Amino acid sequence: MSLFGLPLWYFSQSPRVVIQPDVYPGNCWAFKGSQGYLVIKLSLRVQPTAFYLEHIPKTMSPTGSITSAPRNFSVYGLDDEYQEEGKLLGQYVYEKDGESLQKFPVMENKLTFQIIEVRVLSNWGHPEYTCLYRFRVQGEPMIQP
Repeated sequence: MSLFGLPLWYFSQSPRVVIQPDVYPGNCWAFKGSQGYLVIKLSLRVQPTAFYLEHIPKTMSPTGSITSAPRNFSVYGLDDEYQEEGKLLGQYVYEKDGESLQKFPVMENKLTFQIIEVRVLSNWGHPEYTCLYRFRVQGEPMIQP
């Protein structure tokens, strides 16, 4: 919607879309630029063993490319939402020519976390924004005594 060529309203998805099951073109959390972060609070503490990052495949992209996909990213475990620097659980590269759903194993870790931070460090070349479609955490739940 615009008035005299100036946009009055932009539609954007909530970051919550990243933990939802639907992956189709445009149903992502887009943030400005190539760097950003997302903090996820899990329903319980887990010892993370792997992460999954999903983006639409090139074949589903209206342009035939996925330059808005994250490229380099790192994942941290946090003890609480106010912690500035968490424990690095891994640094990864999402392969744009790989499968749309990619698995990333956690570096050696014996700790449990309820809060996970994903830091996107670069994308595959889109000059305006980066899209996070889906992020998953795999791990062993902390057993309550």
